[in-house]
Amino acid sequence: MPTIKKILIANRGEIALRIMRSVREMGISTVAIYSEADRQSPHVRYADEAVCIGPAPSSESYLCGDKIISVCKKLQVDAIHPGYGFLSENADFARAVIQAGIIFIGPSPESIEVMGNKLAAKQAAATYHVPMVPGSSGAITDIQASKELAASIGYPVLIKASAGGGGKGMRIVTSEDEFDEQMKRAVSEASASFGDGSVFVEKYITSPKHIEIQILGDQHGHIIHLFERECSIQRRHQKVIEEAPSISITQEVREAIGKCAIDVATACNYYGAGTVEFILDEQQNYYFLEMNTRLQVEHPVTEQITGIDLVKQMIHIAEGKHLGIKQEELTIRGHAIEARIYAEDPENNFLPDVGKLKTYRLPQGNGVRVDDGFEEGMDIPIFYDPMIAKLITFGVDRHEAINKMTRAIDEYQISGVQTTLEFCKFVMLHESFQNGSFDTNFVTNYFKPEFISGNQNSDHDSLAALFAALLQETSFVTDTQKVANETSRNQSWKNRRQYNT
Repeated sequence: MPTIKKILIANRGEIALRIMRSVREMGISTVAIYSEADRQSPHVRYADEAVCIGPAPSSESYLCGDKIISVCKKLQVDAIHPGYGFLSENADFARAVIQAGIIFIGPSPESIEVMGNKLAAKQAAATYHVPMVPGSSGAITDIQASKELAASIGYPVLIKASAGGGGKGMRIVTSEDEFDEQMKRAVSEASASFGDGSVFVEKYITSPKHIEIQILGDQHGHIIHLFERECSIQRRHQKVIEEAPSISITQEVREAIGKCAIDVATACNYYGAGTVEFILDEQQNYYFLEMNTRLQVEHPVTEQITGIDLVKQMIHIAEGKHLGIKQEELTIRGHAIEARIYAEDPENNFLPDVGKLKTYRLPQGNGVRVDDGFEEGMDIPIFYDPMIAKLITFGVDRHEAINKMTRAIDEYQISGVQTTLEFCKFVMLHESFQNGSFDTNFVTNYFKPEFISGNQNSDHDSLAALFAALLQETSFVTDTQKVANETSRNQSWKNRRQYNT
């Protein structure tokens, strides 16, 4: 079996730092790559070696697989960890890495290809009879037949990009009159975002929960699951709050959905860390959505409740070692919540904000973890995802984890840019979150910008009064602004590379 002595992290910011810390604890040397925009970033200083990979745009730096492989050869790197986003789910890159004699810390290129296409993933999962949302079995080729299918399964339906993610190429259709127009928009957006305009139709679950299962598999056919994460608090179909375990499912469903996740991984001969995503309806029926063939942004909450370092496990698996964990040995310990702290303006449809971090001071205390890649005085670059940090709290139960999160948000000091801190506190204090009745429509159903307007710099007492009043409200409903409006107001961000899903 190969022994890894030097790893290049093909990523930036908080995930690069998080990976490097585990790698250093294993006694393995680290190599950072960085764009010209990230020259002063903490991950660059933390690494044993660092190489500038190109200009700020990701298409000229972090997405240049040939440059990355060249650096590995020059510095005699044994393995590449891709983190998430960028090239992490690029089968061609994984294949090129392996062909260059370098270890790819992730699944095989073949697994990435199968699970990278939603239709191929569903076909693979179907061989193990994993429950699917009713819908088309392949890409739409006949509009009239698709309309008939939509009518048979009942409106509303969802048109989704086959190669998509992050909510792009996704359109809700509430009646046959809308079908043609929404189809055109979905195909156009899918083509622009992924270079693949193929789409499919499935039943739209009106009050869904987003439940995902973390899996680990070695190269010897042994696969386990590490329980579920609840990821239903989202904006623009992208997650903001995640927690583990989920308040929404019974132990019976936990065991069944975990087995399904293992079956999905088995269907594509998977090894490494991965996540199998499901939709859960109000009757606790669950349906397979997709598999993410990489480390997830929200992996820390799973680490907190299991005590397992997923990055270290990925490295052991890449070395060909047997997974030394049995399913029956795993137990859930306590409760963990993650809040993604974005440089975004919740008062303006969560549009990204840019500027200098004039104040940046982290919360402290037992059960509080911050994964970040910024320091006070740094600029939030316009070229990449606007996530500043991941704030994670851990408690003996969900109540304690929520209370720790609320306290940590109060202590987290950020000025210079608008952030999602106060929105995350709004979520923590909202009755539907506390009692578990929320779903993926939380923002649409309950959030209005004026609920947090002017509070980013207000004192603790006024905030407490505001949120106490909010909890007495019974129904908060907003109109969702159209994506077209968001785009027209934010043209400068249209080419940035999203890496959070």
